[in-house]
Amino acid sequence: MQQSFSHQKLNAIGLMSGTSLDGLDICLSEFNYCNGDWKYDILNAQTVVYPQDLSQRLYNSMSLGARELALLDADYGQWIGKQVKLFLDRHHINADIIGSHGHTVFHEPHRGFTTQIGSGAHIAAISGIPCVCNFRMGDVARGGQGAPLVPIGDELLFGDFQFCLNLGGFANVSYRKANKRVAFDICPANIVFNLLSQRLGKKFDDCGRIGQKGEVDENLLEKLNCLPYYQRKGAKSLGKEWVIENFLPLIESEEISIENKLRTLYEHVSYQISKVLSDKQDERVLVTGGGAKNEFLMELLTIKTKNTITIPPTVLVDFKEALIFGLLAILYLHKIPSCIASATGASENSIGGTLFY
Repeated sequence: MQQSFSHQKLNAIGLMSGTSLDGLDICLSEFNYCNGDWKYDILNAQTVVYPQDLSQRLYNSMSLGARELALLDADYGQWIGKQVKLFLDRHHINADIIGSHGHTVFHEPHRGFTTQIGSGAHIAAISGIPCVCNFRMGDVARGGQGAPLVPIGDELLFGDFQFCLNLGGFANVSYRKANKRVAFDICPANIVFNLLSQRLGKKFDDCGRIGQKGEVDENLLEKLNCLPYYQRKGAKSLGKEWVIENFLPLIESEEISIENKLRTLYEHVSYQISKVLSDKQDERVLVTGGGAKNEFLMELLTIKTKNTITIPPTVLVDFKEALIFGLLAILYLHKIPSCIASATGASENSIGGTLFY
């Protein structure tokens, strides 16, 4: 991960849309590379809630036909471009580059493809700023998972932490092992917490209070913990398809209350995460993502691991992934590999992304 360019500062916008469909995360940051180290300063950040019709179209995107999906790709890119322009105009500031994650529709690297929509061409045309998108496909073409993508940011910006744990739709982790950065998806998290909460009329389980009222169902817990995915070693990633095909049927097979299902899921998720983390008390874990705000989940993690868990200021909890996508765009400009083979399982490191001026 050697850099060969001189000291300079660049403003980058990182855009992130997660599986929870909460909205579009926009993070404008200044990046400064000097004397071999990367520094960042988040200048402004916000989450733009999706209009209901757009949210519904994104939610149903997996079932669309080819023409309808192409239309959604264009419409979503136009909407993102407008939101970026409004964001910059509101704060009277400019950016040098945009890094957009896009919304994941399909993720099947074992079959050689992954699909993120949100047309980068439209984002660039409407915002007036070059946009790098489609970060995953180059890695998949090299036999990798195309995920996770944030480990390079963990390495360059948060290297003081032994573990970087993100609790979003899925729980994923990155850390150094044998002098290499390794990373993988651990298990589903908010994607299933939210789904069950919505059956009770709640958008999500605020602070874990619903699940906390339930009881662990040992039969369901054993079924979940025995899923073959957890026995796989090395680079691996999860997608919505896997949850639908493998995870949800187990949850639906048990005739127990939603509260008990949620409580069992919390037990499962905290157990799977604790298996990955070290049992050394002096090793620090940086926890970000919406799950970091789930007090019950964090309490269970604290009980199950001896690590020192650090929850950073809210802006980093909420926007760390968007921050790193801004960095990925800058790395693209300087032809620095951002997809790390040791994390994704690809045949080699690669420069992720497609640039639209």
